Amino acid sequence: MKIILIGAGNLATNLGYSLFVAGHKILQVYSRTMESAKMLASQVQAEPTNQIASVRKDADAYIFSVKDSVLADLISQISNLVEDKVFIHTAGSMPMDIFKDKAKHYGVLYPMQSFSKEKRVDFSSIPCFLESNDNESKAMIEELAGSISGRIFNMSTDDRKYLHLSAVFACNFVNHCYALSHEILKKHNIPFDVMLPLIDETAGKVHVMDPVDAQTGPAVRYDENVIHRQAQLLNDNIELRDIYEKMSKSIHHLSKLKEK
Repeated sequence: MKIILIGAGNLATNLGYSLFVAGHKILQVYSRTMESAKMLASQVQAEPTNQIASVRKDADAYIFSVKDSVLADLISQISNLVEDKVFIHTAGSMPMDIFKDKAKHYGVLYPMQSFSKEKRVDFSSIPCFLESNDNESKAMIEELAGSISGRIFNMSTDDRKYLHLSAVFACNFVNHCYALSHEILKKHNIPFDVMLPLIDETAGKVHVMDPVDAQTGPAVRYDENVIHRQAQLLNDNIELRDIYEKMSKSIHHLSKLKEK
């Protein structure tokens, strides 16, 4: 399949490379900066461009992997150049109908994973959530997704909103907790890598246990003595103390619900 990639960020880099390895022809990579376009284009044997007017019109699919804030504008600009092709976006939080009245065939291919340019991911195990507005789009998006992943799900925009929200808790918020842990340790000259075995063990548990059952620590039983002492250690950072206290209450609340 002939593909134009709109965007050259973390997701576009990993998705584009995986599609290239799967045998698809990446004709062109568009990015706001030529440096980014060239970097990805060199990996997928494509032509780079940073000019909307230069975007080719002979691809089968145009895949938009860009920031949510610029997606609508880029769709409008490219739809003025390209007609009767399949437009696809890769965002978890954006509705499929952002293409409405701008494209005839369109849909979503949302790979739920955290991506970075520096680290290749194995797409075969990444769940991909698909949506389409017609049979032509559906067939093409399923072919693209199926060529790189063994875990394909059809999902509506409304359900995908909650999927993405859940991913924010499971990934972004968890990683932020790592960052907070790092800051606390750094102030006391303790290396963060002492936490890695604990992090790995905790993450490993949820592969075989319900996350609520895997929870340990003073908040589960709501040991007020321990919680109060630890909260006091955060008196110099009211925001962090508030996070600690609210998280502790939330942990305890879920554990009590599980008992009922």
